[in-house]
Amino acid sequence: MSTIQKSIEVIVNQGMLPLYFNADENKSIAVLKALYNVGIQAVEYTSRGPEAVSNFKKMVEIRNAELPGMLLGIGTIKNLAQAETFYEAGADFFISPGFVPEVAAFLIGKEVLYAPGCMTPTEIITAENAGVQFIKLFPGNILGPDFMSGIKDIFPNLIFMPTGGVDTTLQSIQSWFTAGVSAVGMGSKLISKKVMDYEAYDTIEKETKRVLELIETIRKK
Repeated sequence: MSTIQKSIEVIVNQGMLPLYFNADENKSIAVLKALYNVGIQAVEYTSRGPEAVSNFKKMVEIRNAELPGMLLGIGTIKNLAQAETFYEAGADFFISPGFVPEVAAFLIGKEVLYAPGCMTPTEIITAENAGVQFIKLFPGNILGPDFMSGIKDIFPNLIFMPTGGVDTTLQSIQSWFTAGVSAVGMGSKLISKKVMDYEAYDTIEKETKRVLELIETIRKK
């Protein structure tokens, strides 16, 4: 199995991808450990501040020492220089808010999963023609499950995951899975700034566990 397929398999099996950023290195690591504690095997750390690179390197170090089996991906990649920096830092997969052709070419050439954010059929076609297999529907709150239902049959070979606006409720998650996605991206609705500020890592564990159980229930129906 290729490294791209392995990353896709882990995210799809999990059914959700937690994503977050915190400027504080210790908080970033503590959230990662909390997610791992409840069985999360793939996490997206978003590159949304000058501290992202050094935090990420430290997180990779901790992962290698203490969290076997964890895939650590990087999000909010907008150009090739960022992709190269985080590739060197050891990122397992890469996610963008939009489709960046040179990033796709670089990562696919390295056999690394690249999931670009797409909002229109044209963007999805362009990404698919560039060799992309995994599409982030973004922003999910604008597109909605109906958009997914409408395009699903046109792209039978692609895997879709909405990010943005996916709530942690049964109704919200179920509507997306019913529409045909393979996983849901979970950001501030799961790991809020407030929870990180208060260092309420037990809350992150409980909520993540609850969401994983909801997804399992949905998939059994």
